[in-house]
Amino acid sequence: MFKEILQDLVERTNGGVAGLLMASDGIAIDQYSTGDGPFDIESVGMEYSVVLKGVQRAAEMLDAGETEEVSVRTERLTTVVRMLTEEYFVALAVAPGGNVGKARYLLRASAPAIIENL
Repeated sequence: MFKEILQDLVERTNGGVAGLLMASDGIAIDQYSTGDGPFDIESVGMEYSVVLKGVQRAAEMLDAGETEEVSVRTERLTTVVRMLTEEYFVALAVAPGGNVGKARYLLRASAPAIIENL
């Protein structure tokens, strides 16, 4: 079920290379990859789960509200992470020149269906 949603996200995003559903503790629930990405998406998710915890703590300390989305842009990959619940997030990796705006939109639009099936 989740793999199909992740595949749809990747394939509908120009430049999409991988999608991942992960628990905040770094355990992957499901993933889909085209094989074109420069990194293993599960490793990316595990590392970014640590970063997400820091961002969430900072938002709490600043009384800024709950973290909804985080984007990390590097030379070889842009990763957009959408928080689903306190325990789960979905991430979409996009190649340079890809449509990050569409990735953000599709993650937001697909979040209710993913949450419903968790």
